[in-house]
Amino acid sequence: MILTGAYFLTFGPPISISGVFNQTASSEEEQTEAAQPERRPQGSRGTEATTVVLAPLEAQSYALTLRAIGTATSLRSVDVVATESGQIVELRLPQNGHVDAGDILVQLDDTSEQLELEIALAERDLAEATLDRYATLAETGIRTSTDADLTDARVALRLAEANVALSENTIEDRVIRAPISGQLGLSDLQIGDYLDINDPVISVEDSSVIIAEFEVPERSIGLLEAGLEVLIGTPTHRGRIFHGEIIAYDTQLDSVTRSVTVQAEVDNSDGLLWAGMSFAVRIIEETDPMPVVPSTAITWAQDGAGIWLVEDDRATRHSVTIRYRDGDQIWIETEAPLGAQVVVEGGFKLRDGTSVTAAGIST
Repeated sequence: MILTGAYFLTFGPPISISGVFNQTASSEEEQTEAAQPERRPQGSRGTEATTVVLAPLEAQSYALTLRAIGTATSLRSVDVVATESGQIVELRLPQNGHVDAGDILVQLDDTSEQLELEIALAERDLAEATLDRYATLAETGIRTSTDADLTDARVALRLAEANVALSENTIEDRVIRAPISGQLGLSDLQIGDYLDINDPVISVEDSSVIIAEFEVPERSIGLLEAGLEVLIGTPTHRGRIFHGEIIAYDTQLDSVTRSVTVQAEVDNSDGLLWAGMSFAVRIIEETDPMPVVPSTAITWAQDGAGIWLVEDDRATRHSVTIRYRDGDQIWIETEAPLGAQVVVEGGFKLRDGTSVTAAGIST
């Protein structure tokens, strides 16, 4: 074996044995090449298409929602005070009761004023009798009275009638009436109490309409318009929405809060809302229809946001401007036409001109 090995190293294997070895190696190479898959030629035409999900570009309106916190006030609120001094002889103040404008609330003592009215009435009756007598004499031609006497009688009657009216007004001033229709507040007055001028009597609230007052930030003042609908909720009536409309707003921004005060009118004929309640106010306005895409369709690059459009199985990127976002929906500004096929999934794998194949159409 040693001698044979030395022979092979010196002179090489014999030709008959070498042929056997060469045939065996060639057979092994052929088997190896047969087991390997066929390689595809490199290049753009040989590249596999990227699988993506497509959806048509659609347009929808976006609901702009402004939220604010407001406070309720009554349409009208009056604090009734005494305009005359005197002792209370009658009270008509039902606690939390409803009154109509002109209803009597308090009657002050008017004994002296009634006596003055009696005197004024008597003087008026005397002046009327005197004038009638002078007028009768003038008609019969009896000249016991002059024209001057008749004129004086007429003037005296006018003065007497004025004194009667003045006395009646003085008596009326002793009555305190409801200036508006509404609901009465609380009062601690009692019969026999003495009122001075400007002493408080009671408050009257007209809450048939509630005024919701709230603040709108500077960035949203473009939404303000008289008659614009507002939606109002209150913790007292959870789950219920009250509808109102803007009736007025300030024309100047607050220098500290950079906001403007707005007033909205809310019908309260059922009396559920009270003055002083806190309100959650919403103003909703729909925009014109604009393109909308899922958030997964937006990709980012150095030039900003964009979307991928597919035409003839090739992807092209279009820049967009994001206007609004709501959940997974994004409203955009773009020059892409409505109905174009947008890549909504798989866009991060694309380059301009990439060949794509649709895995499905998103709904």
